[in-house]
Amino acid sequence: MVEAWRDELTEWLAPFVGMLGDRRRARMCPAYVEGLIGPGDRKSVQPMAMRSPGIGYDQLHHFIGGALWDSAPLEEELCRQADALVGGSAAWLIIDDTALPKKGRASVGVAPQYASALGKNANCQTLVSVTLASNEVPVMIGLRLFLPESWTSNAARMDRAKVPAEVRAYRTKPDIALAEIDRVRSAGVRFGGILADAGYGLSGPFRQALTERGLTWAVGIPYKQKVYPADVAMIFPVAGRGRPRKNYVPDVASRPAQEVLESAKWQTVSWRRGTKGKLSARFAAMRVRVADGPPQRIGDLGQQHLPGEEVWLVGEHRSTGERKYYLSNLPVDTPLRKLAGAIKARWVCEQAHQQLKEELGLDHFEGRSWQGLHRHTLMSMIAFAFLQARRLRAAGRKKKKLEPAAAADLACHQAGNPDPTQPASAANMPALP
Repeated sequence: MVEAWRDELTEWLAPFVGMLGDRRRARMCPAYVEGLIGPGDRKSVQPMAMRSPGIGYDQLHHFIGGALWDSAPLEEELCRQADALVGGSAAWLIIDDTALPKKGRASVGVAPQYASALGKNANCQTLVSVTLASNEVPVMIGLRLFLPESWTSNAARMDRAKVPAEVRAYRTKPDIALAEIDRVRSAGVRFGGILADAGYGLSGPFRQALTERGLTWAVGIPYKQKVYPADVAMIFPVAGRGRPRKNYVPDVASRPAQEVLESAKWQTVSWRRGTKGKLSARFAAMRVRVADGPPQRIGDLGQQHLPGEEVWLVGEHRSTGERKYYLSNLPVDTPLRKLAGAIKARWVCEQAHQQLKEELGLDHFEGRSWQGLHRHTLMSMIAFAFLQARRLRAAGRKKKKLEPAAAADLACHQAGNPDPTQPASAANMPALP
């Protein structure tokens, strides 16, 4: 079983290895990926080298932190492999971020900041993540470090961490996400739309940039995001005194999303079946125009944003009492169930984050440099993509050997899914090897 797994890995890694252009690197790449996948609680360089026969610590450390090789061709190959696995018009590209808790101040990008994994501010690195997913099967294809202003304002600190000149200017997480979206699109990755949480959805420029690129999107927003009715009209106000007014203004004031949906019709919607039955919550949706247009002073209201794009405003009331709000530019005739399904499809990226950390040592890297961290994250994503490919292949082979009904039962059993009509999640299948 172990030898079969290693043989499969060698074959699967061949396109990646061929891009390294050096016999020693071609040997270190499979050793590093195998170290991430294989047994052992710690997946940093030293313990992985100790578990790899014939591989020294210095060799493995040099490969990930110091050797002169370009990551870009391997990143493009990862995109091609992910697209072959789950790409297509039914796939979603999910934008999120994940935190890597750290001690000290020397590791690149480390700073006190919000760590989603801990639910609080902590000393950590934050990676903007890009996940391609379809039918609840995620394949991560992008992890880029966010540099807080405490780093970008300190040239000496960035020198020590060897931060490349082209990424030293401060960039917000939405800025990084947009650059990553452009990168994976140029690599030919196919998807039907973009999903993101409120950390990205609260950014008007981010949403507008997605629309300008012709992309479909569904994003979380804060409850206080201002919106206008879809039929808001722009009128020319009559001046009661003083100089005549020069600008048109909305005929109604914008209101917070939470307030707008209070009077909406709420209904229970199930978006898929989980391990314990149907997953459902109460949803409401209405067409609105987002208050993210150009700012303008409007009478006693002061400076206000004018109406922007017409989109769906969606509210979710969970059984826990928690309330969430979203915006989406899905078509005007989209049913509520489809809106809910799109919104809830984002959860698989969190599952991918968890597996990358718990199974593949994403957060175990002990180096301090920009290059070392990003090479480690790339190897982690390659390892994760290999496991997803192997799991999907294994599930496919088993299904072909069974009658259709038995195959469906098996797939549901592997995914912990009691409904044979629902797709099995490769991420929920037994870990391999």
